[in-house]
Amino acid sequence: MQKYFDKILIANRGEIALRIIRTCKEMGIKTVAVYSTADRESLHVRFADEAVCIGPPASAESYLNIPKIMAAVEITNADAVHPGYGFLAENADFAEVCAEYGIKFIGPTPSQIRKMGDKITAKETMIKAGVPVVPGSDGLLKDVKHAKSVAEGIGYPVMLKATAGGGGKGMRIVWKEEELESAWNMARKEAKASFSNDGIYAEKFIEEPRHIEIQVAGDQYGTVIHLSERDCSIQRRHQKLVEESPSPFMTDKLREEMGEAAIRAGEAIRYEGVGTVEFLVDKHRNFYFMEMNTRIQVEHTVTEEVIDHDLIKEQIKLAAGEKISGGNYIPTLHAIEVRINAEDPFNGFRPSPGNISSFHSSKGHGVRVDTHVYAGYTISPYYDSMIAKLICRAQTREECIKKMARALDEFIIEGVKTTVPFHQLLMKNERFKNGDFNTGFLNEWDFEAEAKALLGTKK
Repeated sequence: MQKYFDKILIANRGEIALRIIRTCKEMGIKTVAVYSTADRESLHVRFADEAVCIGPPASAESYLNIPKIMAAVEITNADAVHPGYGFLAENADFAEVCAEYGIKFIGPTPSQIRKMGDKITAKETMIKAGVPVVPGSDGLLKDVKHAKSVAEGIGYPVMLKATAGGGGKGMRIVWKEEELESAWNMARKEAKASFSNDGIYAEKFIEEPRHIEIQVAGDQYGTVIHLSERDCSIQRRHQKLVEESPSPFMTDKLREEMGEAAIRAGEAIRYEGVGTVEFLVDKHRNFYFMEMNTRIQVEHTVTEEVIDHDLIKEQIKLAAGEKISGGNYIPTLHAIEVRINAEDPFNGFRPSPGNISSFHSSKGHGVRVDTHVYAGYTISPYYDSMIAKLICRAQTREECIKKMARALDEFIIEGVKTTVPFHQLLMKNERFKNGDFNTGFLNEWDFEAEAKALLGTKK
């Protein structure tokens, strides 16, 4: 087998770091893990060929600290860096530093990251490429007066968004003019605190939207393909909880149109590597560009299961200069992923850090678990609360839901609260089973009342 790199440093932690290490081992590539003092017992540290402590628990002093990560690259003689997702994965400055030191950043170029990282620039790029975008302001809003003028032009409701945003930060829905000034002030304040950038723009708020994304891959020679869609509409406060492929809302015509639009988006910036073009799709199946994620995503596993390809391996091969040889992919199976977080779903999804006293993950045909935890592992309060990703694959969506329900019943995590009970309820919900949902689904579903009713039935 061709060795694409000698040694890759994974500039991340947890399950994605372990996921990358596994693929590297299969490809004959040595790995370096970096870790904070809070993560010294994590499995990614144990299974990497080398491990370097880069600081205390605070992300700013460890996983977001570029000089410390580059020092780890230097002392281990790594020739490439894989950023995973989150942290520095979409940081153009980090990609630039890697390039300056002759280290391959496994991902797009700094220029490509910058073009898609700023939402205003991304929107302008998409308009030029002929990709549908949501009607909105022409650039950043100057002040409240400007915001009111734009809102009147496109019509309420409108969404105020931070230009440097992500993860739902700096976003506010405004239903009528009287709410605009307050929403403007809150969005700017949150954007400034989260991104050190209080730039805000406005878009028409799409009612009853589905959040559907298209996985794309591009090589260094201008070829871009799509790997079909994922439906990420089950979410809370813009944070995804469940993803699946194919989308139960999709038609052959819509898949073709969205796939072509995603390819145009990638071609517009000569995208290199694996990425995702995210769209909002209204109830009439009109779709609009939302953003492009220039990295591997948490839910990449869903696509892997329906097309039977290792996307981390594809990232590494594309970064090494390999050409794309295949065409677009259409899923022939169905896959669903649920994110199992250390959160209490019956208490506002409050984080539940602590020690895992007992851990048993699901098994069986078509069941996959990506996790970095084990019995005795301590969930730190410093990072994302995700414990594991449970992915099920089957011939049909109906079979996949039944398999997921069975797998969730087998998943045992004791010592901390988790979202397993929430997902168990979801797999029984008739609207979900019928594919009748959108991004506002959790605002309409009283799952706590449903849980109490089920408990009462069992008595």
